[in-house]
Amino acid sequence: MTAYRSSLMRLLEERGYIHQVTEPGALDALAERQVVPGYIGFDATAPSLHVGNLVSIMLLRRLQQAGHKPIVLMGGGTTKVGDPSGKDEGRQLLPSEKIDANIASIRRVFSKFLTFGDGPSDAIMVNNAEWLDTLEYIPFLREVGRHFTINRMLTFDSVRLRLDREQPLTFLEFNYMILQAYDFLELSRRVGCGLQLGGSDQWGNIVNGIELTRRIDGTELYGVTTPLITTADGAKMGKTAQGAVWLDGEMLSPYDYWQFWRNADDSDVGRFLKLFTDLPLEDIGKLESLEGAEINQAKIVLATEATALLHGREAAETARQTAETTFAGGGMGEDLPTLSLGEGMNIAHALTALGFTPSNKEAKRKIAEGAVRLDDVTVNDPALMLSPAAEPLKLSLGKKRHALLVR
Repeated sequence: MTAYRSSLMRLLEERGYIHQVTEPGALDALAERQVVPGYIGFDATAPSLHVGNLVSIMLLRRLQQAGHKPIVLMGGGTTKVGDPSGKDEGRQLLPSEKIDANIASIRRVFSKFLTFGDGPSDAIMVNNAEWLDTLEYIPFLREVGRHFTINRMLTFDSVRLRLDREQPLTFLEFNYMILQAYDFLELSRRVGCGLQLGGSDQWGNIVNGIELTRRIDGTELYGVTTPLITTADGAKMGKTAQGAVWLDGEMLSPYDYWQFWRNADDSDVGRFLKLFTDLPLEDIGKLESLEGAEINQAKIVLATEATALLHGREAAETARQTAETTFAGGGMGEDLPTLSLGEGMNIAHALTALGFTPSNKEAKRKIAEGAVRLDDVTVNDPALMLSPAAEPLKLSLGKKRHALLVR
């Protein structure tokens, strides 16, 4: 491990956030002597962020915990272009009204993790539409575009991988890296931002912003990237067979969010506790040393602590108690997801409506495999009609997915 002196860099390294750093010695010295404003950008492609964005949100939280200033940059402008990083095809272009609505919805998440205000280390939120929407094309090309060579832009992974796969890359998307570099320049000028953080796939974009600002303003900026956060099976964080793990409680219930973390692989628990909870490292060390069936206790702690950060302690404890009632006691916790049967519903449709299966075809396959139970009795008929009853019915898929069917 690098012998960092600043509390910021030590915190990031000890908890496993650091993959690459530009000028680590200089950044460490800067963070030791003054408050460093640092930013991460979030494009507004949906009404909510998801678990795949959580490491970035936690990075900003760590920045603030170490006494520095987090800047949440909402991509009101860049969302109109689309980041090609890690994408196989162009992003669907959203109208400005939809982007603005998404930003308004996303704002709520950050207040759970960051303290906003006017103090030196209080977080602020800005929207890059403030400067990108007013750019004039020819002046922008003359001032900024001349600092980028096509030769180098073609070497960045976000561009090269699409071209290697012979998949279309529009000129619109090709401009994204220039706009993101310009964001860093603008934030440096407007709020004294000296640091950009992001995932490892953003390294090229971060370096572009550092070099652009040095060339135009002569200001020294820094960058830090995190490792690509994947689960033990190599899957990207935030995606499951049931879809995205949303951070908005109206799009994914606190109970389902708790279950996502409870279902973590044994080998992921220690790493996830460091990245996604505020538990002290000493406590995490004890939890990750557990073996056999005892590792489940560490998973419960992970699920409860991660859920408490997003949804509050009360919601996290309710989810834990619901799971305990459902799994250990064979009962039906009141906090389970619910589905109204209306006048009646086919069981395959119910599974899909709950999000337990992505399609009715998949629901029927699960029923054929004997993985579906109604009030703990295995269901074998995919055409079974469910009728409203006075008491809720418990519908289960496997051992970990449960819901209540109500009138």
